[in-house]
Amino acid sequence: TTTPNSQSKSTRPLQLSPGLGFGRSIDQSTRAGAKMIEVVLNDRLGKKVRVKCNEDDTIGDLKKLVAAQTGTRAEKIRIQKWYTIYKDHITLGDYEIHDGMGLELYYN
Repeated sequence: TTTPNSQSKSTRPLQLSPGLGFGRSIDQSTRAGAKMIEVVLNDRLGKKVRVKCNEDDTIGDLKKLVAAQTGTRAEKIRIQKWYTIYKDHITLGDYEIHDGMGLELYYN
């Protein structure tokens, strides 16, 4: 006898899908049950970056997605809103960051 869990797992590799964020396919993002959102980051130097991600992604994950689009290393990116600097291990949902929300992007 086999267990149903061992047979039903998918081992497909991650795919780069345009417009969905770095390294996610449509099937994997909806299967996780997390809501896909778009966040707008403004560096106040004339660059606005739009990033698609999940609400359960961490700020560190968001920095990696921004780094992939801008070419700046993720360790050199600081994301904040007014005077609140967001910490890497907290999720976007915990910070109540929703679809279409604008954040500030700074380079350390």
